[in-house]
Amino acid sequence: MPSALTDLLTRFGERADRVTNIESIPQRHAVTGDWPDWVHDDVTAVFAGTGITKPYKHQVEAVNSIASGTDTVVATGTSSGKSLTFLVPILDSIARTRDRVRPATSIYLAPTKALSHDQLTAAASLPLRGLRPAAFDGDASHAQKDWARRWANLLFTNPDMLHRSVLPAHSRYARWFKSLRFIVVDEAHRYRGVFGSHVALVLRRLLRIAEHYGAQPVVIGASATMSEPAETFARLTGRRAAAITDDCSPRAAGEFILWEPPLLPGSDATDFMPSPSPDPADADPAAARDAAAPDDHQLPTAAPLPVDAARRSTIAEAADMLTDTTCAGYRSIAFIASRKGTEALAGAIRTEVESIAPELTKTIAAYRGGYLPEERRMLETALRSGKLRTVASTNALELGIDISGLDVVVMAGWPGTLAALWQQAGRAGRSGQQWCAVLIARDDPLDTYVVHHPEAIFDTPVDAGVINPANPYVLAGHLLAAAAELPLTADDFPRFDAHTHPSAQHSTADGPSTHRPTSDQPEQADERGGASSSQTAQLVSQLTEHGMLRARPTGWFWTKAESAAALTDIRGSGGGQIRLVEQETGQLLGTVDDASAHTQTHTGAIYVHQGVEYQVLDLDLDSSVAMVQQVTVDFTTQAQSTTEISIVETHDQFALPSGVRVFTGTVDVTDQVTSFVRKQKRTGVRLGEFELDLPARTLRTTAVWWTAPEGLIADAEVDAADLPGAVHAAEHCAIGLLPLFAGCDRWDIGGVSSDRHADTGIATVFVHDGQPGGAGFAERGFTEFRRWWQSTLDTLDSCECANGCPSCVQSPKCGNGNEPLDKDAARRLLLQMLT
Repeated sequence: MPSALTDLLTRFGERADRVTNIESIPQRHAVTGDWPDWVHDDVTAVFAGTGITKPYKHQVEAVNSIASGTDTVVATGTSSGKSLTFLVPILDSIARTRDRVRPATSIYLAPTKALSHDQLTAAASLPLRGLRPAAFDGDASHAQKDWARRWANLLFTNPDMLHRSVLPAHSRYARWFKSLRFIVVDEAHRYRGVFGSHVALVLRRLLRIAEHYGAQPVVIGASATMSEPAETFARLTGRRAAAITDDCSPRAAGEFILWEPPLLPGSDATDFMPSPSPDPADADPAAARDAAAPDDHQLPTAAPLPVDAARRSTIAEAADMLTDTTCAGYRSIAFIASRKGTEALAGAIRTEVESIAPELTKTIAAYRGGYLPEERRMLETALRSGKLRTVASTNALELGIDISGLDVVVMAGWPGTLAALWQQAGRAGRSGQQWCAVLIARDDPLDTYVVHHPEAIFDTPVDAGVINPANPYVLAGHLLAAAAELPLTADDFPRFDAHTHPSAQHSTADGPSTHRPTSDQPEQADERGGASSSQTAQLVSQLTEHGMLRARPTGWFWTKAESAAALTDIRGSGGGQIRLVEQETGQLLGTVDDASAHTQTHTGAIYVHQGVEYQVLDLDLDSSVAMVQQVTVDFTTQAQSTTEISIVETHDQFALPSGVRVFTGTVDVTDQVTSFVRKQKRTGVRLGEFELDLPARTLRTTAVWWTAPEGLIADAEVDAADLPGAVHAAEHCAIGLLPLFAGCDRWDIGGVSSDRHADTGIATVFVHDGQPGGAGFAERGFTEFRRWWQSTLDTLDSCECANGCPSCVQSPKCGNGNEPLDKDAARRLLLQMLT
């Protein structure tokens, strides 16, 4: 029987036809154990004061593993007490060394400031003598950072701060490194793709510096949604790790609802509000993607094809649900992919609630990146205290920040990966009460697929994070940074070459033995035992030839006066921030990463900040400033762009029985934003297109592509006039489904299709990574090609539209305005290709 929450969300049956599946998540009872004998009495007393007298069994296993000196990743569910597993050994080391001249130190790393500040608040509340926690991030003042450098023994920071500030000036932080016992990598599953590859190399540099000062820290990972945790965490750190996976914490019963909005009779439906396209930089900074990865581009050689009526938008559906939950007294959070979406959803909820209970409008807010630090802290405090009843957020609040008492989580669209889906759903039920999570499908091939295939969610393990620290575009910058920190030697090469790096045994007299097992030799090491054939050695040689490094008898040295670390942006966002400044007042409203500037802050763009609309008057790329003014308009803006792709090198290929050939290799993708369109807010009607004069940007990356011989096209009965629309539609649908197989989301990748590509001479479809050098997603697409494209064909076959719709072939980020598209020709082409 559906719960009271489900009855409310379906409006007691009125909206029940939109539910495609309800999955009941059973209650789980706790299994506890005793504190290990080695834990200091002061530490057990601290936790007893918080109400924890008996830890969960998995917590006991984790702290014992960590205390033995083994790198350990705790991969148990949300709200399972993972924080305790790293706090116990950290606090124990502080209690045992607090009266020494050099007490133990630990470093905590989080991918977001919200999570880091939440953990800092929790640690600061623990009454342990000698504990001195402090934040060391971009929001901390100079005085706060100086105090942390001198006195703190538990540092809350992030990989960016280590990369740009701490490691380049490590001698100033020698106090930390000399007594460094533990490094915590929280929410470790978020380190994937190019960002994860950067962080993997930052960790290798951090461990190298720690060893230079004589420390041998244990690395601790925590994640509620990590696939193959021991192997995945080892790829991140370069060292072997033990995994704790048996979750013994209690969990309240709940329901997970899959929801598909109804079809509208036409685009002029009065309740239609277009589902917003996710902005590349709107999500977590780890996903600040290169703007040179639009979904696709295709020569507009045919007139636009008619499409079926759209479905009601995720924003309209979510606003109705959350209006009901707000007025009924429940606490809820909605996750949506874009910054614009959070503002639009929060505004829609306020409007509906105002007509019912005006006094509740102050309990509704948006939360997203781009806010100033003081705004974020204020919103986080209001959310924790319960003053906010309903929040619309990007995935900035997806992570482990402690938000107790949430009853409902609404996900307005697939969040990108299965790991992110469960992470967001896990925000509900954190106080042990009945909960409900809802995934509302966007008009998108992937969303439509998963809400009609619940097994893709409930019977599928979370996707493994893809990282590639060997990417030369990533590795080279970190080798320069490492050489600037300490001269590089041949002994360092295995550390940077390998997925796992042998680590020395070490011990301490402060507690249990901290002997760490020695890992196997690196997979990529030269089988002759030399370093000359390693990729690191080759890159070091190239960097030396280009004058970036200088070889000396004691190693390779950085040769330049400027900071080597500043050459590498680990977020992959292009290195800078565009400041949005109100022209009339000079007030700084927020920031947008440089990579998104062309699409989000071009002249004429509409920018929304806490429900207030601003129009960009001028974008100055040289000064990194966009001047804006407040406006009230009835339209949104969307950038339009053109893309060309050329093949640089083929790495691998195979042939299908049909004659289609499949390739993977290196490509150059040249993208240029050429114009923007205005669309009416509630109808999506296109109001006009306006030219822009912005420079082109070229991305060298990895792609997977296939070519279709003319005979196969003839057998599929696709004529020359229909071929551009066929390959374009096939590419759209495939890009939407690759995240199911590659552990990415749609904004990590892009594509290009052509009925006759210049480099191949025949019809070709490309799907490419959106980061320099590639992120591993296209390579995964090459490996999973048959399954991936069979799912694409299945989606085209099963979609109920006649001529193509957003659920199958239309893309929310198409650079050519979804022209031309031919769903039926695409279906015939893929059927012939996969036969």
